[in-house]
Amino acid sequence: QLQFVESGGGLVQPGGSLRLSCVTSGDGLDNYAVGWFRQAPGKQYEAVSCISSDGSPYYQNVAKDRFTISRDNAKKTVYLQMSNLRPDDTAVYYCTTAAGSDCRVGGFASWGQGTQVTVSS
Repeated sequence: QLQFVESGGGLVQPGGSLRLSCVTSGDGLDNYAVGWFRQAPGKQYEAVSCISSDGSPYYQNVAKDRFTISRDNAKKTVYLQMSNLRPDDTAVYYCTTAAGSDCRVGGFASWGQGTQVTVSS
């Protein structure tokens, strides 16, 4: 699996927006689905969104109508545009590849350092 470096997190007020990025230096990103996950303090990892290699997006309920996932294989980067952020979106956000090209394959592993998102007034 590919390794990623996540960035773009920060402190934002409720209702604000952030765009997260995860970039890999490895090859073959276009062969993999990539998922975004998050972990809030004291909680388990939670799936947020995934994008298959063909660009098909999948969203968990926490992300529907507020987040948009996209990918730029030429830049070896996957993005998560987050809007209308809420305090309960506060977490460390991670991206990782699935075991194959389709999000439904699952098999997500190999977490990086993540990027902290804090939503607070």
